[in-house]
Amino acid sequence: MQAAQGTQGIGENRGRGVGLGLALVAAVAFGGSGVAAKPLIEAGLDPLHVVWLRVAGAALVMLPVAWRHRGLLRSRPALLAGFGLLAVAGVQACYFAALSRIPVGVALLVEYLAPALVLGWVRFVQRRPVTRAAALGVVLAVGGLACVVEVWSGLSFDAVGLLLALGAACCQVGYFVLSDQGSDEGDDAPDPLGVIAYGLLVGAVVLTVVARPWGMDWSVLGGRADLNGSAVPAWLLLGWVVLVATVVAYVTGVLSVRRLSPQVAGVVACLEAVVATALAWIVLGEHLSAPQIVGGAIVLVGAFIAQSSAPAKPARPQGIPESETELSRSGSAT
Repeated sequence: MQAAQGTQGIGENRGRGVGLGLALVAAVAFGGSGVAAKPLIEAGLDPLHVVWLRVAGAALVMLPVAWRHRGLLRSRPALLAGFGLLAVAGVQACYFAALSRIPVGVALLVEYLAPALVLGWVRFVQRRPVTRAAALGVVLAVGGLACVVEVWSGLSFDAVGLLLALGAACCQVGYFVLSDQGSDEGDDAPDPLGVIAYGLLVGAVVLTVVARPWGMDWSVLGGRADLNGSAVPAWLLLGWVVLVATVVAYVTGVLSVRRLSPQVAGVVACLEAVVATALAWIVLGEHLSAPQIVGGAIVLVGAFIAQSSAPAKPARPQGIPESETELSRSGSAT
């Protein structure tokens, strides 16, 4: 029995290690979107058009995956619609709408209150235990983010803008919560790749209505964009945004939530802002201030503490076979 428990513990630690690695890849991939998108915007594309190209291009790439998992349309239509509306279209639309009214740093900080909101969802809605380490990690991560975005330099109280940024945070909560759906269902769990594929398709449809791409200046994509003094083909930057910052980011992000937990993955995702700021410094030449460097270090500490916390999902009682646990959960063997 002890040997079996030891093997199980090693497997859980290995799974959490893989989950942490996937979460870090997702944070880097998501964080790298701004570095590639900003030159496209400066070249003449509207920000909403860049978002539409990003989501629509990723949906096209994932179209074969959607066809392979077309059974999800019958079995999980609500999950697919929710993922597309919240995790894809909702976050993007609310965030960019917020940017039109409040400073970028304030909008980014409010959006990344999502880990704290995830913690509240898990504790008070799902009624699952939350560790002190996860809560401490959230506090440190949010405090560090305030330094990274230098929220004090552009603070303004536009009620509508703040509500839109909070809407982006709530949609990001939906991303983490919906990504966790079915993780405890075993073989009956919806395939995460299928969920992502249909989520991108739904998001592309919604963003088409919002962005109205028929008015886009398509000629920009055939030219070059300035990347810190270097002329780079615009299509190459768009390829990075679509393949890495969207497809790879969403796939690794959802898989990390499945292996960790929504609240832990949410805190690790705060590294996206740190990665984005650091890449802007390295690639675009946007220098960091001392508070930003300190804030980034605080975010790293908060993410480390959170991911070191115990999983929030209830473990199977010792001595009870997994098959008996599944029978008690379903209430019947037939």
